Amino acid sequence: MSDWKVGSIKVKSGYTPAPTARPAVAPAAGSAPSGRDPAADRQRLMEIQAATQARDFPRAATLAEAALKTGLDHPMVLNLAALKAEQEGRFEDALAVLRRAVEVAPQDLGARNAMGLVLTRLERYPDALAAFDGVVGLKPDFAGAHCARGATLEAMGRLKEAEAAYNHALELEPENLGATQGLANLLSRRGAHADARPLAEAVLEAEPNFPDAVMVLAAADAAEGHGERAQRRLELLAGDERLTAHQRALVQGQLGDVLDAQDLPAEAFQAYAACNMGLWRAYAPVHGQGVSALDFARAMIAELDNIPPEAWTSTPAPADSGPKAHVFLLGFPRSGTTLLEQVLASHPEVEALEERETLIDAQRAFQMQPSDVARLARASEAELAPLRAAYWAKVRAEGAEPAGKVFVDKHPLHTFRLPLILKLFPDAKILFARRDPRDVVLSCYRRRFAMSGSAYQLLTLPGAAGYYDAAMRLADRLEPALGPRTQIVRHEALVEDFDKVVGEVCAFLGLPWSDAMRNFADKARDRAVATPSGAQLSRGLSAEGVGAWRRYKDQLAPVLPTLGAWVAEYGYDAE
Repeated sequence: MSDWKVGSIKVKSGYTPAPTARPAVAPAAGSAPSGRDPAADRQRLMEIQAATQARDFPRAATLAEAALKTGLDHPMVLNLAALKAEQEGRFEDALAVLRRAVEVAPQDLGARNAMGLVLTRLERYPDALAAFDGVVGLKPDFAGAHCARGATLEAMGRLKEAEAAYNHALELEPENLGATQGLANLLSRRGAHADARPLAEAVLEAEPNFPDAVMVLAAADAAEGHGERAQRRLELLAGDERLTAHQRALVQGQLGDVLDAQDLPAEAFQAYAACNMGLWRAYAPVHGQGVSALDFARAMIAELDNIPPEAWTSTPAPADSGPKAHVFLLGFPRSGTTLLEQVLASHPEVEALEERETLIDAQRAFQMQPSDVARLARASEAELAPLRAAYWAKVRAEGAEPAGKVFVDKHPLHTFRLPLILKLFPDAKILFARRDPRDVVLSCYRRRFAMSGSAYQLLTLPGAAGYYDAAMRLADRLEPALGPRTQIVRHEALVEDFDKVVGEVCAFLGLPWSDAMRNFADKARDRAVATPSGAQLSRGLSAEGVGAWRRYKDQLAPVLPTLGAWVAEYGYDAE
């Protein structure tokens, strides 16, 4: 959702105290902290409450911030001061004040809920979820907190849980437009446009031109073949002055998709560029500082050059008692990993996990600096065993049940964690998804990912091409250890001859053929795929992305030399 107000609720922003909120209770005589004037504090609180009751929230917040600077530690003061900081974009300041508010008044639902909302603005989603869980624990029938939980779970890619949270919010409060829009978003993401449309229309009836609702309707229009209507919706929305820079960027990205579908590649590319530059600027304070993910990868590759190949060929490690077999599915974003994972997840003997940070403990131990890879190469079993146990604990904490199954851990960026995988799991098999590098880089540039240090590299063509090159060079360096237990799965071959390629994958993994794999689209809809491929997968197998780069050849010209070596290496046609 966005930051716009919907009716009488504020959908995804800070806590706005209602005029009927808890009355200001002045400090009792003799109870004020040493050096404070109880009468002066009482007067300040009365002025703040009067402004709040008059719905003059800007004045109330200004008075509260001034009172806080004098040391007046009162819940109402803290809530309002946090609101002012949030509205001014000072989210860290708002968070600090709200943490203090919760300390002063642990039962204050407004402060707890606002803290969760600010944490979502800072994209600290696990912390935000914990805050909303705390609110729900205190007041289980608070629909707003369930809606906020849904939005947070959606941002974390936990779409089934998000859907349940939105539905629960609507059970408690059928007119909750935040939850209505949240469900519309989820339906749109999985390609259920006919079901999403009436929900978005209901939101727009209450709040005309609400960004998320307009974008859901535009997606429905485009899916139904009404590209020009979708284009008009998005162009009108992009001109709305109420949009934030982040919202306007996302609108431009969707406009690019609509223009691409109308076979207007030049115009589409301009829209993609506007989207990416908007996101690039918005996230620069977080991801544009210090060592980039690309620089880190290049430095790690330089370290690998000094490590003998045999360092990555380990003796078998103690196997986890759960899975029948252990598989890592990796490659690069937009290389076909999601399609292959969904196909395998449809097999009754497979348990698959979609893009969870299962190796986070190992990363913290051996991948915080590029030079750590040298320590990893020398690591003893005593050092590795706890990290292996932490991995399996994380797998199960994410909801996977690998016992007795072929467990597939899919994450395209695990390519950059191959040194960890080789040392920790010398018996694991690896599926490496491969696709024409030009299609990969173009697709990465055109899609909107949940932002991270890695996703930030994909916002420019040089960054995307450079990051792809780094991933392939890293895999190439480790090929002597990878080769015997790795199978390359070429995306174009999978699309062209599904049964043959999937049969080869099954043989490699020791799986019998299952006809259920042909029905992967049904499984994808049921699993609520969180990646940008979700809606496409719900429509089934498609070759529409094969060779898409040719339509954008002029725009890709600056990075074609970087990709050319891999195009030749992997046997793709030069033209």
